Amino acid sequence: MAAVRLLSYNVRSLRDDPAAVARVVRAVAPDVLCLQEVPRFGLWRLQRRRLANACGMRIAAGRRACGLAVLTAPHVRREAREFHLLTPDPDLHRRALAIAVLEIRGTRLIAASTHLDLKDEPRLRHADEILAHLDRARTRYGAPVILAGDFNEEPGGDTWTRLTRTLKDAYETAPTGEERTFSSRTPSRRIDAVFTDPQFHPTACGVPTDETLKRLYPVATDHRPLMADLDLTAPG
Repeated sequence: MAAVRLLSYNVRSLRDDPAAVARVVRAVAPDVLCLQEVPRFGLWRLQRRRLANACGMRIAAGRRACGLAVLTAPHVRREAREFHLLTPDPDLHRRALAIAVLEIRGTRLIAASTHLDLKDEPRLRHADEILAHLDRARTRYGAPVILAGDFNEEPGGDTWTRLTRTLKDAYETAPTGEERTFSSRTPSRRIDAVFTDPQFHPTACGVPTDETLKRLYPVATDHRPLMADLDLTAPG
């Protein structure tokens, strides 16, 4: 088995405290970091690069559009990357999917980051589009998928139900730490998630509860980070 630690984090365009974001990431020490609401305006390339450097990570996937990125630790090798814009909706933020094909300790996997809409209809439609993109990526690269992000919906919603028809909710499988991811000041909702293909066996998933980190959460951004430790069964 190969073990993978993934962290999903909405960083609110680094409008709060980027140094606190980096401290949280370094403390968790993920192999893969799936980000949402990465800066898109002004000196966005510089801000993104500074965040990656502060976290001790590299940019593996992502573009300016839609504020998505996948970062990786130095020992992780990127084999390919993709970026897909999802169908637009008038007067709503454009949504997308960032995909990184990675090799970690001899094992290939696909890590994808997304951020879905607040409105029900586009959120569900985009979930179907994401699943179609991930199906094609599995076939193209011959690797299992991890989908992480801010889904703007809680378990039991139509989009969540649609995703869990084919993917596992890592927190539901191996709840560890705290459940609620939003908001960082008064956590009341679980709207961030890590979903995996059946080949992955979640051993722990949740918001890290280290007291030093919990003091940083409200300073860093408006979401709390979601960590998932996953074992990947080798093919065959």
